[in-house]
Amino acid sequence: MAEKKDVFTIPRAAEYCSIHRVTLWRWVKSGELKSFHTPGGHFRILKEDLESFMREKGMLFPFHKHSNKKKILVVDDDPKICELLNRILSSNGYRIEVASDGFEAGANILRFKPDLMILDLFMPGMDGFEVCKRIKTDPNASHIKILAITGFDTDENRKRIMQAGADGYLAKPMRKKRLLQNIEEIFEQ
Repeated sequence: MAEKKDVFTIPRAAEYCSIHRVTLWRWVKSGELKSFHTPGGHFRILKEDLESFMREKGMLFPFHKHSNKKKILVVDDDPKICELLNRILSSNGYRIEVASDGFEAGANILRFKPDLMILDLFMPGMDGFEVCKRIKTDPNASHIKILAITGFDTDENRKRIMQAGADGYLAKPMRKKRLLQNIEEIFEQ
Protein backbone atom coordinates (compact mmCIF):
# COMPACT_ATOMS: atom_id res chain seq x y z
CA MET A 1 0.00 0.00 0.00
CA ALA A 2 1.31 3.49 -0.87
CA GLU A 3 2.23 5.82 1.98
CA LYS A 4 -0.01 8.84 2.48
CA LYS A 5 2.71 11.20 1.18
CA ASP A 6 2.76 9.21 -2.08
CA VAL A 7 -0.98 9.77 -2.70
CA PHE A 8 -2.19 13.17 -3.90
CA THR A 9 -5.55 14.92 -3.80
CA ILE A 10 -6.42 16.95 -6.92
CA PRO A 11 -5.32 20.31 -5.35
CA ARG A 12 -2.10 18.81 -3.96
CA ALA A 13 -1.24 17.17 -7.29
CA ALA A 14 -1.88 20.48 -9.09
CA GLU A 15 0.41 22.28 -6.63
CA TYR A 16 3.07 19.60 -7.12
CA CYS A 17 2.92 20.17 -10.89
CA SER A 18 2.70 23.98 -10.50
CA ILE A 19 -0.48 24.12 -12.56
CA HIS A 20 -4.06 25.19 -11.87
CA ARG A 21 -6.18 22.45 -10.34
CA VAL A 22 -8.88 22.86 -13.03
CA THR A 23 -6.30 21.81 -15.63
CA LEU A 24 -5.31 18.79 -13.58
CA TRP A 25 -8.99 17.94 -12.97
CA ARG A 26 -9.59 17.91 -16.75
CA TRP A 27 -6.72 15.46 -17.24
CA VAL A 28 -8.17 13.17 -14.56
CA LYS A 29 -11.74 13.37 -15.90
CA SER A 30 -10.59 12.68 -19.48
CA GLY A 31 -8.62 9.63 -18.32
CA GLU A 32 -5.32 11.12 -19.52
CA LEU A 33 -3.98 11.06 -15.95
CA LYS A 34 -4.41 7.77 -14.08
CA SER A 35 -6.32 8.11 -10.78
CA PHE A 36 -8.49 6.09 -8.40
CA HIS A 37 -11.48 6.67 -6.13
CA THR A 38 -11.49 6.51 -2.34
CA PRO A 39 -14.40 4.67 -0.65
CA GLY A 40 -15.92 8.14 -0.17
CA GLY A 41 -15.82 8.81 -3.92
CA HIS A 42 -12.90 11.27 -3.98
CA PHE A 43 -10.22 11.15 -6.66
CA ARG A 44 -6.64 10.37 -5.65
CA ILE A 45 -3.47 10.12 -7.71
CA LEU A 46 -0.43 8.02 -6.92
CA LYS A 47 2.82 9.98 -6.96
CA GLU A 48 4.42 7.49 -9.35
CA ASP A 49 1.50 7.89 -11.80
CA LEU A 50 1.69 11.67 -11.57
CA GLU A 51 5.45 11.72 -12.15
CA SER A 52 5.14 9.31 -15.08
CA PHE A 53 2.47 11.58 -16.60
CA MET A 54 4.71 14.63 -16.03
CA ARG A 55 7.59 12.91 -17.83
CA GLU A 56 5.31 12.05 -20.79
CA LYS A 57 4.15 15.70 -21.00
CA GLY A 58 7.70 17.05 -20.65
CA MET A 59 6.82 18.93 -17.45
CA LEU A 60 9.47 20.11 -15.02
CA PHE A 61 9.72 18.44 -11.63
CA PRO A 62 9.58 20.50 -8.43
CA PHE A 63 12.89 20.64 -6.57
CA HIS A 64 12.39 22.88 -3.56
CA LYS A 65 8.65 22.67 -3.08
CA HIS A 66 8.48 24.30 0.34
CA SER A 67 10.83 27.16 -0.44
CA ASN A 68 8.76 28.06 -3.53
CA LYS A 69 5.55 28.45 -1.55
CA LYS A 70 4.58 32.12 -1.51
CA LYS A 71 4.13 33.61 1.94
CA ILE A 72 1.19 35.90 2.70
CA LEU A 73 0.70 37.99 5.82
CA VAL A 74 -2.99 38.74 6.50
CA VAL A 75 -3.44 41.93 8.55
CA ASP A 76 -7.00 42.51 9.73
CA ASP A 77 -8.59 43.22 13.12
CA ASP A 78 -11.62 41.02 12.32
CA PRO A 79 -10.85 37.43 13.44
CA LYS A 80 -13.54 36.02 11.11
CA ILE A 81 -11.93 37.65 8.06
CA CYS A 82 -8.51 36.37 9.16
CA GLU A 83 -9.87 32.84 9.61
CA LEU A 84 -11.62 32.90 6.23
CA LEU A 85 -8.57 34.23 4.38
CA ASN A 86 -6.32 31.75 6.17
CA ARG A 87 -8.54 28.85 5.09
CA ILE A 88 -8.86 30.01 1.45
CA LEU A 89 -5.20 30.87 0.97
CA SER A 90 -3.67 27.88 2.74
CA SER A 91 -5.92 25.51 0.76
CA ASN A 92 -4.56 27.16 -2.40
CA GLY A 93 -0.92 26.48 -1.56
CA TYR A 94 0.13 29.66 0.22
CA ARG A 95 1.90 29.84 3.59
CA ILE A 96 -0.08 32.15 5.87
CA GLU A 97 0.56 34.23 8.97
CA VAL A 98 -2.02 36.50 10.59
CA ALA A 99 -1.67 39.83 12.42
CA SER A 100 -4.53 41.74 14.06
CA ASP A 101 -3.05 45.25 13.75
CA GLY A 102 -0.29 47.28 12.16
CA PHE A 103 2.13 46.90 15.06
CA GLU A 104 1.83 43.11 15.07
CA ALA A 105 2.27 43.18 11.29
CA GLY A 106 5.63 44.96 11.72
CA ALA A 107 6.91 42.22 14.01
CA ASN A 108 5.67 39.49 11.64
CA ILE A 109 7.38 41.09 8.65
CA LEU A 110 10.77 40.69 10.33
CA ARG A 111 10.17 37.09 11.37
CA PHE A 112 7.94 35.68 8.57
CA LYS A 113 9.31 37.69 5.61
CA PRO A 114 6.10 37.67 3.53
CA ASP A 115 5.96 38.01 -0.24
CA LEU A 116 2.54 39.65 -0.03
CA MET A 117 0.50 41.39 2.64
CA ILE A 118 -3.29 41.48 2.57
CA LEU A 119 -3.95 44.66 4.50
CA ASP A 120 -7.20 45.99 5.98
CA LEU A 121 -7.42 49.77 5.73
CA PHE A 122 -9.20 50.54 8.99
CA MET A 123 -7.81 49.01 12.18
CA PRO A 124 -7.27 50.35 15.69
CA GLY A 125 -3.87 51.88 16.38
CA MET A 126 -1.97 52.13 13.11
CA ASP A 127 -4.32 52.04 10.12
CA GLY A 128 -3.60 50.32 6.81
CA PHE A 129 -2.66 53.56 5.07
CA GLU A 130 0.17 54.18 7.55
CA VAL A 131 1.31 50.52 7.47
CA CYS A 132 1.44 50.61 3.66
CA LYS A 133 3.36 53.90 3.59
CA ARG A 134 5.92 52.61 6.11
CA ILE A 135 6.47 49.34 4.25
CA LYS A 136 6.83 50.96 0.83
CA THR A 137 9.33 53.54 2.13
CA ASP A 138 11.46 50.98 4.03
CA PRO A 139 14.28 49.70 1.78
CA ASN A 140 14.25 46.36 3.65
CA ALA A 141 10.51 45.81 3.13
CA SER A 142 9.52 47.77 0.02
CA HIS A 143 9.62 44.58 -2.11
CA ILE A 144 6.59 43.22 -0.21
CA LYS A 145 3.49 43.34 -2.39
CA ILE A 146 0.37 44.83 -0.75
CA LEU A 147 -3.24 43.98 -1.51
CA ALA A 148 -5.46 46.45 0.36
CA ILE A 149 -8.92 45.31 1.45
CA THR A 150 -11.72 47.34 2.99
CA GLY A 151 -15.38 47.31 3.91
CA PHE A 152 -15.42 51.06 3.25
CA ASP A 153 -15.04 51.10 -0.53
CA THR A 154 -14.82 54.69 -1.74
CA ASP A 155 -12.92 56.36 -4.56
CA GLU A 156 -11.07 58.42 -1.94
CA ASN A 157 -9.92 55.32 0.02
CA ARG A 158 -8.86 53.56 -3.18
CA LYS A 159 -6.91 56.58 -4.42
CA ARG A 160 -5.29 57.19 -1.02
CA ILE A 161 -4.05 53.60 -0.54
CA MET A 162 -2.81 53.29 -4.11
CA GLN A 163 -0.88 56.55 -3.67
CA ALA A 164 0.61 55.05 -0.47
CA GLY A 165 2.06 52.27 -2.63
CA ALA A 166 -0.47 49.40 -2.58
CA ASP A 167 -0.22 46.96 -5.49
CA GLY A 168 -3.92 46.07 -5.50
CA TYR A 169 -7.27 46.92 -3.93
CA LEU A 170 -10.40 44.89 -3.16
CA ALA A 171 -13.66 45.78 -1.47
CA LYS A 172 -15.17 43.49 1.17
CA PRO A 173 -16.97 41.18 0.89
CA MET A 174 -14.63 39.53 -1.60
CA ARG A 175 -15.38 36.60 -3.81
CA LYS A 176 -12.85 33.78 -3.49
CA LYS A 177 -12.17 33.62 -7.23
CA ARG A 178 -11.61 37.39 -7.46
CA LEU A 179 -9.29 37.33 -4.43
CA LEU A 180 -7.15 34.55 -5.89
CA GLN A 181 -7.06 36.25 -9.31
CA ASN A 182 -5.91 39.52 -7.72
CA ILE A 183 -3.17 37.74 -5.79
CA GLU A 184 -1.93 35.96 -8.93
CA GLU A 185 -1.94 39.23 -10.88
CA ILE A 186 0.01 41.01 -8.14
CA PHE A 187 2.64 38.25 -8.08
CA GLU A 188 2.99 38.55 -11.87
CA GLN A 189 3.69 42.32 -11.67
